[in-house]
Amino acid sequence: MRITIIFLTIILLYGCNSNVKNNEISEKDWNEAKIAFNELNETLKKEKGELWNHSLEGPLMLVNRQTRIIIANENDKSGELEEQENLFVGKLPENVNIANTAFDWNGKRWTMVALPLPKTKVERLNLLIHESFHSIQPAVGFNNLTEIQSKHLDSKNGRVYLKLELEALKAALNENEPEVHLKNALLFRQYRHQIFTDAKKAENSLEINEGLAEYTGSILSQRSDSELKSHYANQIDYFYSMPTFVRSFAYFTIPVYGYFMQKTDNEWNQKITNETNLTDFIRRFWNIEFSQVTKKEIIELGSQYALSSIMEFENKRELRIEALKNKYKKTFLSDSVVEIGLENMHIGFNPSNIMPLDAHGTVYPNLRITDNWGILKVDSCGALMSPDWKKVTISNTETITDSVISGCGWKLKLDKTYELELIENKFIITKK
Repeated sequence: MRITIIFLTIILLYGCNSNVKNNEISEKDWNEAKIAFNELNETLKKEKGELWNHSLEGPLMLVNRQTRIIIANENDKSGELEEQENLFVGKLPENVNIANTAFDWNGKRWTMVALPLPKTKVERLNLLIHESFHSIQPAVGFNNLTEIQSKHLDSKNGRVYLKLELEALKAALNENEPEVHLKNALLFRQYRHQIFTDAKKAENSLEINEGLAEYTGSILSQRSDSELKSHYANQIDYFYSMPTFVRSFAYFTIPVYGYFMQKTDNEWNQKITNETNLTDFIRRFWNIEFSQVTKKEIIELGSQYALSSIMEFENKRELRIEALKNKYKKTFLSDSVVEIGLENMHIGFNPSNIMPLDAHGTVYPNLRITDNWGILKVDSCGALMSPDWKKVTISNTETITDSVISGCGWKLKLDKTYELELIENKFIITKK
């Protein structure tokens, strides 16, 4: 089975349906696209590629999730997009997952961003530049990035010590002399990596990929210094509301460390390669060395950063999560399910709500998969992805027609060369 992972999503690359008429593009989308392209072009022309010693300009397509209409700033090399008023339009077919990502298509490396865009200029720039960085990642030395899921960040202790690190970073943003809080943040990180032996490597894989991208987007967003500090602090508070931290934490850690490092070396990021461990790099940057940290030391230090309220919240959350995991186990580990083997799988999903289910795999509350057998769309109730990415399990069928099969929160559109077969109470997709 071949799995292609591209940043926030995994996408299938097919051609577009052009022949989009003017009246099919909403005035809102058209105006939004023109403003966004102008803002981005103006910003990147002034930036001159200095941050990464490489231009961030390139092919960008904005895509309406409902109509699937593309508005792009460049033509594709196959001519499947059509020019309209100095922009280029087309239509994504059903078997292409829409996501904020970077991908190769029709002879060019594209940035794709879903409409609608954020309402303010700084937020639009932040998002568009973040995703544009993903497009140049291979060119600046970040090839073949492999992400390791930070499952420990769905545990109580993993979350507690991550929150303490973020609270210390937030305190650093609010102080004229942030050094002590930055050191404490790294102490909490050190202890987390001590108690979870694979955490350092796993966390680094996402921080290299998404952390550097978010640093790039935020630092070039045209926010003032005070606006940047306020933005980072507010983002940390927002992060706490996310249902899981497993695949979202890097957006909130590396931008803050990067902000402080660029105060003394605005080219620090150019010293990073895909072999760098960012934790080690950050500690060396500030000449911070730790021996083994004891739990007693961390608990005493944590009292300065709202440890008691963090523990109270996480104890309650742990009870809720255990109940949810038990519900998922009853749903996906029973005999009455649909198991779908993955052959040439491409997937889009929300990275902020995935949930590791012990050794059984990971539950994705919503996702979209395209494969040789067709298209699976899960809007609610979830789907269980096996640890080896070789199969996905969904709840039992409720409706079966010639064209669509559906169950609790999911719909499956099968290719005509495949069929659903009942084998020992489980439905299995087989080739005819």
